Amino acid sequence: MKNEFIVKMQQGKRCVGTFSHISSEIAMEGLAYAGMDFVIIDGEHGTVGAETVQKLVRVANLHKMTPFVRTRDCSRGAVLSMLEAGAHGLVIPQIHTVEEVKSLAANSRYYPEGSRGVFLGGNGGYGFADFAEKGLQSYFDVCNRETLIFPQCETKGCLENIEEIAAIPGVDGIFIGPYDLSVALGIPGQFDRDEFAGAVERIKAAVKAAGKMIMTYTVKPEAVAGFFDDGFDAVALNVDVALMISLMRDTVKKARGHWA
Repeated sequence: MKNEFIVKMQQGKRCVGTFSHISSEIAMEGLAYAGMDFVIIDGEHGTVGAETVQKLVRVANLHKMTPFVRTRDCSRGAVLSMLEAGAHGLVIPQIHTVEEVKSLAANSRYYPEGSRGVFLGGNGGYGFADFAEKGLQSYFDVCNRETLIFPQCETKGCLENIEEIAAIPGVDGIFIGPYDLSVALGIPGQFDRDEFAGAVERIKAAVKAAGKMIMTYTVKPEAVAGFFDDGFDAVALNVDVALMISLMRDTVKKARGHWA
């Protein structure tokens, strides 16, 4: 089990990915050929289940594109099902309290860092990967090191406790959910407001002070470089189905030309 996202972060690179709602192995392979560093398979707003996630993860791994999964919530079952399906990282939505994140960290880490239930799954070759055959603790250590946990900061509760949440052991970084965060602030979609900018700066400062990674989301390709300049480590660009529609719509318009 090797997390290519971690390798790129250690090399000082910045990563671009997207959310995936197209539950297709061919589409997943296409994202890899397009140059995406990572993909976030969406189990919150998407309809994908664990069996399909497992298939999509395998394709992403074959192409060294890190497979994250956004879980439906922070419950133990939601976390374990996606880790056992092979996710190399989790993005966890609708976090409100410090206690939720402490429980999340415990459920996603093996002994001695947490209390994740023991199972030698696909990421360990079902017990036959080299690091798994070296013993249970070797398996635990590699999984703990290579699995990334990113709570989303998108609620008032998370924002108000962000300094403590970012510093929790087992949390590797924070994913800012801009749309829900703007709603929580009472300014839906108004990303140019001082209140929103102030919240983002507070989150960034807390994450950097904790020595963790920070990610966010945008629908604008031209905005990604600006996020990198502002200190973000990775950006999820739009959703695969929206990117497909946008490109195909422009292609159809060009094809029709003056006959449109």
